[in-house]
Formats: sequence, structure tokens, C-alpha cells
Amino acid sequence: MRRVGIRCDAGVGRGVGHLMRCLALAEELRERRLEVVVLGDMGGLEWAAEQLARRGLRLLPGPGDAAAMVRAARRLALDAVVVDSYDLDPRCSGALRRAGVRVLAVVDDDDRGQDADIYLDQNLGAERGPGRAPAGSVRLAGVRYALLRDDVRRLRRRGPTEPGRPDGALPPGGVPTEPGRPPRVLCFFGGTDAAGAAPVVVGELIATGVPFLATAVTPRERALDHLRPGSGQTIRRIPPTDGLPRLIAAADLVVTAAGSSMWDLLYLGKAAALVWVAANQRPGYEEVVSRGLAAGLGHLDAVAGTAGPARARLRDLLTSARAREELGARGPALVDGEGRARVADALLAPDPHGALP
Repeated sequence: MRRVGIRCDAGVGRGVGHLMRCLALAEELRERRLEVVVLGDMGGLEWAAEQLARRGLRLLPGPGDAAAMVRAARRLALDAVVVDSYDLDPRCSGALRRAGVRVLAVVDDDDRGQDADIYLDQNLGAERGPGRAPAGSVRLAGVRYALLRDDVRRLRRRGPTEPGRPDGALPPGGVPTEPGRPPRVLCFFGGTDAAGAAPVVVGELIATGVPFLATAVTPRERALDHLRPGSGQTIRRIPPTDGLPRLIAAADLVVTAAGSSMWDLLYLGKAAALVWVAANQRPGYEEVVSRGLAAGLGHLDAVAGTAGPARARLRDLLTSARAREELGARGPALVDGEGRARVADALLAPDPHGALP
């Protein structure tokens, strides 16, 4: 196998989660000296396009129907195609497979009727789903196959940067907490924050009345202007950034949506409080919260403007370093960072239907 295509999209409505996990697999494949080309539409998101450019990945238009997908695969001499999309016609996978192209379909619970050689569901609890893939196919399920990018994996090996320690040699999640310093909180909700979660969550942080130093990542320049922090509360807004993994590593508490970035947080040993903003996030949210791997705040609509359980949970996490440490300590043993290598092994195996990696 010499060349692999990745068919995924990003955009204001789609977010960037599909792209980011595909980038992790692209990094692994390129380490193995394969050529990777991305077929898709970045939805006008300059930041998303920059992620591809920074890695030297070529972006071509993403075919939307089966016949066009097969023509593109033949024109580009693709040996395999990774398909990660909720919107793409599911018949594309079967058409590629019939044309002799190996297909890896990245799914989240629902395979949408795709016909693939390999089905990848990296979500926690997916291993308890159907025991077998369709005849002639392989199923890779669970966080054992979580796809993590280089800029995340480096941080666990080296640790976040500590003042006076330019090598940043700290253990996973080992952020020093100076006595009397308010906790550092990071709020982010995907590359687009399509649901407008940042002002809601930051408003709830303010309502706790507890001091904190918060960084909120949102592309909306004036999203937080109406908020009035209280005594000891500091808030800064930044646009989507390549430095997000380091912001995660430096935070005492991360508040985010229950998307694929959750595996980054578990890998780095971060205390996390989660909301869910879309129906497809709810199963993952409930799985992670039920296992005690993150604090659950509920659906975004239920969080806003109520002095209820979500606010109480945030207050507990802001005021108790021990609670944060206990919550963050559970993740690293679950996500080892080698998932992308296992997926690549399956994709590149001479017989993908043999023993699982």
C-alpha cells in the first residue's frame, strides 16, 4: 500500500472533530512512509485548513456521491480510503470496496449502512456493542483505538511546561498548583462552538462566586462581552488555536462538550466537566460520566441560568484540588495513546480479517 485518501469535512455546523481524529491517523500513516491526501470541504474555516497545511497534507475537493468517489480514487491511485462523515452518501464506501479500494469507516455507534473492510468506533463502551462486523469485515471498538494527534501525545511523554523547567518534564496531569492561586479553567467546545456553549458555561462559572482564571476558546469575538466576572474571577477569550493541547495540559479543570476531545483529556489526566450539545454526544457523555471519568453537567440547555446540580458540581471542582486530582487520575490508565498505531496496523495488514491488533 502506498497512498491513502481521507474523506472528511469540517465547518461551522459540522465542527472539526472528524478532521482532528483523521489527522491523528494521517500522522501515523505518514510515519510509516505512506502518502496521504485529504478529500473534503473545510467549510471556509481558515483554522481547519491551516491544520492540513501545517502537516503538509494536500486538500482536494471531496466527492459527494459513489461514482465520483470511485473516479477520484482511481485518478489518485488510492489503495485505501478512510471515510469519516455523517453526511456523505453511505453508498460511497461499498462502491469503493467493489472497485478494489480498501475502506476504513470511522463511525460513532451507527455505521449508517456503510459497507467497509474495517469499522472503527473509538468511543468508550463501543466494545460492548455488536460482537462481530459484517461477514468479510473487521470491527475495531473502544478507546483502545482512540486516535490522538502528535501534539497531544508529546505532552504526556514530556508533561506541560513548568516555570523554570524548559523541558516541561512533569508526569501526566502534573500541573503545579501554587498555594492560594485560583484554579486555571479551560473552556472549549470544538473548533466552531456551533451551539454557543462558551458564554453559557462561563456564565455558570461566574455564578459559582468562586475565584478562577478562565480561558474560553471561541471564534466569536464578542461572545463573552456581556458577562461580568466577580471578585477574583478572571476571563480571557481566545480564538481557536494550535496551542489547545498545551492549554489543556496547563489547566486544573477543563469544561467542554462530550466529543472526541474527551480522549485527549483522559490521556493527559485532566479533570473534566462535560456538557452534551447534540444527540450523538449523549451516549458517550453518559458512558464517561457513569464510569466516574468526568463530572456531568447535563445538556447545555439545562445548564443555563439555574442554580442547580451543574453549578454545584462546578463549585465543588473549583474549590477542591483533591476532587480535581481524583477525577483526573482515572484517565491515563484507560487511554494509552497507541490507538492510532493499532488502527494503522489493521488498515495495512495483508489480511485485515485476521487477528485484531
